Amino acid sequence: MNEPHAPQESAVHDVIVLGAGPVGQNVADHARAAGLSVAVVERELVGGECSYWACVPSKALLRPVIAVADARRVDGARQAVTGRLDTEGVFARRNRYVTDWDDTGQALWVKSIGADLFRGHGRLDGPRRVAVTRDDGAHQLLTARHAVAIATGSRPVLPDIPGIAQARPWTNRHGTDSSTVPARLVVVGGGGVGVEMATLWQGLGSRVTLLARRRLLPRMESFAGELVAQGLREAGVDVRIGAQVAALRRPDPAGPVALTLDDGSELEADEVLFATGRAPATDDIGLDTVGLTPGSWLDVDTTCLVKGVDGDWLYALGDVNHRALLTHQGKYQGRTAGDAIGARAAGRPLDDVPWGDHATTADQHAVPQVFFTDPEAAAVGLTAEQAAGTGHRITTVDLDFNAAQGANLYADGYQGHARLVVDLDRDVLLGVTFVGPGVSELLHSATVAVAGEVPLKRLRHAIACFPTVSEIWLFLLAACQRARETPRTTSA
Repeated sequence: MNEPHAPQESAVHDVIVLGAGPVGQNVADHARAAGLSVAVVERELVGGECSYWACVPSKALLRPVIAVADARRVDGARQAVTGRLDTEGVFARRNRYVTDWDDTGQALWVKSIGADLFRGHGRLDGPRRVAVTRDDGAHQLLTARHAVAIATGSRPVLPDIPGIAQARPWTNRHGTDSSTVPARLVVVGGGGVGVEMATLWQGLGSRVTLLARRRLLPRMESFAGELVAQGLREAGVDVRIGAQVAALRRPDPAGPVALTLDDGSELEADEVLFATGRAPATDDIGLDTVGLTPGSWLDVDTTCLVKGVDGDWLYALGDVNHRALLTHQGKYQGRTAGDAIGARAAGRPLDDVPWGDHATTADQHAVPQVFFTDPEAAAVGLTAEQAAGTGHRITTVDLDFNAAQGANLYADGYQGHARLVVDLDRDVLLGVTFVGPGVSELLHSATVAVAGEVPLKRLRHAIACFPTVSEIWLFLLAACQRARETPRTTSA
């Protein structure tokens, strides 16, 4: 790779950022905009997990699968869809979007904002200091005048199951960088990664079995997981709820994997992919030198300042603080923390009240998330269970998408479902969930409504264009009006 800039003498910076993924890039960008000098330390590829092994490659791979499924839902178009996907073309598309795992462009971007890039493994070495070990073994000590921001992300967790090392299972990285379609694939885990990987590889031609201990997408409304499970089964995936892997065997490294389930039954597959959770990538970054526990999630305040550390200098952003393991939420935290670092460095008062410029309030109240399955599942804010559990007096409004003519024009026989969670005391939305083809493009309107706490009386004046899928809002808000008149109240 071409190295854009490798400073040798500049060991003192205002801000040091550990991790050059989207989260680290955002905090660096905002700190630079505040006039601060910034060092960015990266031990892998500049651009991080999201750019090369997660969000970007998975969506580049999934889009052809979903595009074909969408075409098959429209009379006249389905007749033109023949044969299977061109897997080589799909993989080539993925390779373009990950720039063939070459981070030269993103490294040049770091230079373009005026930050210094240090390649190597960065570890805290006491307050405001970071020791960088390069691949060639050379060391350099960096010192921060104002802040160190940890944005090292997370790593996949493999369960402690007999035979797992011998089985050499896939993780999300193998699931997105492989260019070979296994004939038989078992996906273990019913969360977002699990359902997307099942959708992807079934669409590319694998015979997929999905094993989940409980319902799919357990952090969303229950109907979301049920409809996604239905869609997976219709596509040919063998979805097994309540199934767990007890042991694995792969005596021949080039042969199949045998899985023993907790009920004693067995499965055989060419590959097995585990999507069973994430752990913070903080085990070897020197947390012990500042009184923190290596390998732990980092507890932060609303400005992303780490709690339990003397002085206002250590920040933790993105996955490492465990607030919302989503790239867009980590970028939001990076922007907010970068602005807070700039304000503290300049001696300006912080605007850290709820929804203030230096507060990550959305982490608690308005986190949007989308899973690119078929159908798509999209949600923002609280589920009905979460809202009731936190003491809100609520009612829920549910509606099938076939009420909206725009949805039926989008796809013949459109099948989808929506739910609003309404705060009866404030007359605002606490949460919104959509499941159906193309609903990811509806999510931002819901996010604006939830984050903006737009009163329903005013929201009724936000008119959806006819005939679009967004027309579902008209029918949902009409149902809200009826529900407010005779509410079915739920509270903790």
